[in-house]
Amino acid sequence: MRIALFSDIHANLPAFEALLADLDKRQADAVYCLGDLVGYNVWPNEVIAQIRKRGIATLAGNHDLKPKKIITTPQSLTEPGKSHAYHLIDDENRKYLAALPAHIRLEFNPPGGPLNMVLAHGSTRSVDEYVLEDLDEDYVLEMMEEANADILCVGHSHKPYHRVITTSNQKSKHVINIGSAGKPKDGNPDACYVILTLNEASTVLDKNSIEAAFIRVPYDVEKAAAAIEKSPLPDEFADRLRRAY
Repeated sequence: MRIALFSDIHANLPAFEALLADLDKRQADAVYCLGDLVGYNVWPNEVIAQIRKRGIATLAGNHDLKPKKIITTPQSLTEPGKSHAYHLIDDENRKYLAALPAHIRLEFNPPGGPLNMVLAHGSTRSVDEYVLEDLDEDYVLEMMEEANADILCVGHSHKPYHRVITTSNQKSKHVINIGSAGKPKDGNPDACYVILTLNEASTVLDKNSIEAAFIRVPYDVEKAAAAIEKSPLPDEFADRLRRAY
């Protein structure tokens, strides 16, 4: 089974459209989004429309929760600042974002024994927590144990990696950060997503039986950056897109 995972689109429609076009060619069996559809750019409604049109199962990211606390007025739509990205979201899409789940759990039963996969935006403990590649091993294992997760897929940091931790009983725990579809921070501006491959040989006893392929997709970064510079959003957001930091 080939599972496509992406996260942190952040209203970057050119990047998302390029990612979807690439994804369509790869014919994944399932597609999941780990949140942060909005923020930092000017196309939140268009991004949400694509997600809903395709029926992609989606989590709530920390930025997706912000519109609940923001009141939009005609004046606020023209005021400069970071909040402009949330004022652009229409009422129907605000309701959609507010209803998104915090986690998705998937259970697989290959011949080698059950595999439990948990999808979260930040971590299983908090939507705002960063599960970075060098996070303390014991802490990560404790968190995965309480979530009953053999495979933990997260976003939020915008920095992709696949980390395998071997437990005391020689089982492999996989932590996969999906990276960012629309706002990478790893020095590579290309959109990022993951194809996770599981099959009948996949097992926690063989770390190589679970494969995560990181796909990078070039897109028109300048179009996305120029849209920011023409809007009331801070110009620094455009610079961060270009430099991917």
